[in-house]
Amino acid sequence: MLLKEKWQGALYSLVVVLILWQAVAWLLKLPIVPFPWAVCINIAEIFASKMEIHVLYSTGRVLAGIAIAMLLGIPLGFLMGYYEKVDKILSPLVYFTYPVPKLALLPIVMLLFGLGETSKLIMIVIIIIFQIIITARDAVKDIPPEIFRSLKSLGANKLQVFSEIILPASLAEVLTSIRLALGTAVSVLFFTETYGTEYGMGYFIMDAWLRVNYLDMYAGIVVLSFMGFCLFIAIDIAEKYLCSWR
Repeated sequence: MLLKEKWQGALYSLVVVLILWQAVAWLLKLPIVPFPWAVCINIAEIFASKMEIHVLYSTGRVLAGIAIAMLLGIPLGFLMGYYEKVDKILSPLVYFTYPVPKLALLPIVMLLFGLGETSKLIMIVIIIIFQIIITARDAVKDIPPEIFRSLKSLGANKLQVFSEIILPASLAEVLTSIRLALGTAVSVLFFTETYGTEYGMGYFIMDAWLRVNYLDMYAGIVVLSFMGFCLFIAIDIAEKYLCSWR
């Protein structure tokens, strides 16, 4: 699918959501469901003064978590896919820990690492890294063995095998796994930002809810959703350029 078509699909979905939102707000006529135009006006009024700092903190946490997960998960997945012994040792550990509900680990992580930035980054990494490891490993295993033999017959060393075959053949699948895990990562980020912090969209939304400021609360939800959408698009753009051969 072309990037232009994806944008058109996103615009169509946005229009449908706004129409449904407007209809529900008109039918209920309650303060807890404000009209979408009122929320949009509120975002324009408070973004620079109240929301911008929260968006920057949340975006920074997600990007840092993705970067750490990729730096740890991609090499580990490649090693598991390429070396059978490494896979036999690490696969049972991955399979045992991957199904554990990540939100259930939040109290443990906070007890061990505190309520600061470290625990928030660890939670994002925990969510994303397992999918990266498994996807990278399976992508390497799917590469036909004759491709490795052909390159080795030309005198390639292990580093060249990883850079010339494994990385190009697996990168698209890895980016897809990140895209799939991103929604969960943003959701968990919301929960982690309600503890031990004064900045972040999770804190902003919950603070508005406690102050019974529904316009600010909905504004935060809309901006957080838009932030996740932008991250999705960024991964699509990265895939277009990094995996142009596809």
